[in-house]
Amino acid sequence: MISYLEFEKPVAELEARIAELREAASGDDVDISSELARLEAKSADLLRTTYAALTPWQKTQVARHPGRPHFRDYVEMAFKDFVPLGGDRHYGDDLAIMGGLATLGDRKVMLIGHEKGNDTQSRIAHNFGMGKPEGYRKAIRLMDMAGRFGLPVVTLVDTSGAFPGVEAEERGQAEAIARSTEACLALPVPMVSAIVGEGGSGGAVALASAERVLMFEHAVYSVISPEGCASILWRTAEKAPQAAEAMKMTAQDLAQLGVIDRVVPEPVGGAQRDPALAADTLAQAIGEELDALSGKTAKQLRRLRENRFLSMGERRKPRRG
Repeated sequence: MISYLEFEKPVAELEARIAELREAASGDDVDISSELARLEAKSADLLRTTYAALTPWQKTQVARHPGRPHFRDYVEMAFKDFVPLGGDRHYGDDLAIMGGLATLGDRKVMLIGHEKGNDTQSRIAHNFGMGKPEGYRKAIRLMDMAGRFGLPVVTLVDTSGAFPGVEAEERGQAEAIARSTEACLALPVPMVSAIVGEGGSGGAVALASAERVLMFEHAVYSVISPEGCASILWRTAEKAPQAAEAMKMTAQDLAQLGVIDRVVPEPVGGAQRDPALAADTLAQAIGEELDALSGKTAKQLRRLRENRFLSMGERRKPRRG
């Protein structure tokens, strides 16, 4: 069952009418195929025009959509032979950040990413995708393993930010995030990161400091949430839409600024409308980037990362597809 966002109400009403018409016509001899075709075409056109003109705040809502695919969904649909590896070998395991060995096409990779969960129980278990120090230290351990065995690293970023709780601070949250960012930058193997939903603050950067950063067209990536920014600047979260506009947090803005390298198209209506198609498109884009990076030395890869971060802010023409 589709969960509609506020700005999708006209689409929801039209699709409800189509569903009612189908139900009323079932078992009836009256031919309504032409009317159904007309309404379905109108619905598809309305959905397409709606998503072609989304505001940054609306894109934020899409990035947070409860039906949007998460790490485990992409593991199932885009990768093969996933072998999960848990624990940081210091404190424990963190289910907000998952990782392990996987196969993308015919290439072995180390896959790491945030998992938010898809219902109340799993969201609590995965801490809503907000990583704790042990999660980032697990990521460091897996990246170190990938470097030693010559495996490319692929990360899927989807978090509102690292967990800000007292226990996380007691266990060295800031240090763990910094070390994870350092581990990304020092990798001797290719690394491709993809922002598949929310990319929030240092909790996202710690898994996205790669030489190639991809981003779904309706994902968002920023140093703070629009609500948090609005609460600081205007003392009210109600100004979140204005904050989202000012923060340049969409894939299209960030591609122009050089913060990301490639905008990955989503199915019409967002990844939640067709997760399998979204996964296939993402897998193809990641595979192409890994192909382009193959054969480069560790020194060349580190130089690529250095150059991309030093050149941020220069306006570029965004890449799509």
